[in-house]
Amino acid sequence: MIKLIAIDMDGTLLNSKKEIPKQNQVAIQAAAEKGVKIVICTGRAQSGVVPFYEKLGLSAKEEYAILNNGCSIHQTSDWSLVDYAYLEASDIAFLADKVKAYLQVQLVLTEKEDFLVVDEEPSELVRYDASLVFAEPVSISSQKAQQADKLVFQAMFMGDPEAIDAFQAQEEATLAERFSVVRSQPYIFEVMPKGVTKASGLKKLAEHLSIAPSEIMALGDAGNDAEMLAYAGLSVAMGNATPAIKALATVETADHDQAGVGLAIEKYVL
Repeated sequence: MIKLIAIDMDGTLLNSKKEIPKQNQVAIQAAAEKGVKIVICTGRAQSGVVPFYEKLGLSAKEEYAILNNGCSIHQTSDWSLVDYAYLEASDIAFLADKVKAYLQVQLVLTEKEDFLVVDEEPSELVRYDASLVFAEPVSISSQKAQQADKLVFQAMFMGDPEAIDAFQAQEEATLAERFSVVRSQPYIFEVMPKGVTKASGLKKLAEHLSIAPSEIMALGDAGNDAEMLAYAGLSVAMGNATPAIKALATVETADHDQAGVGLAIEKYVL
């Protein structure tokens, strides 16, 4: 029996207009009423999750969210931290040094509330990505970023796909020795503390709730969902998922514009 549903956001819960289809909302609420834990599991920071979560109508329930690609686990009644991993000052210095040779790539750091750009001015692409999570990018020097008194959960290298292709080809192997890395979007290459993925966050939460992997259904569409899908007893690939995710998943549902999340919950949980 499924006791927990882990749901990615972009390309999964949200359609191509960045909205939650009504069928998804209804199915999620019905599952929650049955006592199934609903866990948003996303690469987004808190600012990009709360407005959508409120639309799901689950705020009064004891639910959880795994944000920043597994770096932070939150209790959603007040968005307090249950568990977290973060980048050390030395990690930030290392990443800032890596990006210096790539003029078309910017380093972005995500805190609980702020969207920091280690550069003099955020690019239009960075501004666009920040707008998706209802944030305003703040320029900061590498030195000040290392001295920040807030937790930096993860880092993102952002640029046009061609620039990120070149960056990834040259730097991924070195970065992967020290961090967990994933290409989550054509224009984003993400970096988390070593060993941190959506799956590591989901495993911690499941153990906290005494829920076995076999009692978890996970839904996703992209590379940063791979470990989470592999961990869950029932893994569901969206119809719009990458070929690699479809090959990994147990089953496939409709795409994000056809309420694939709601259809899967109706079929396998309700």
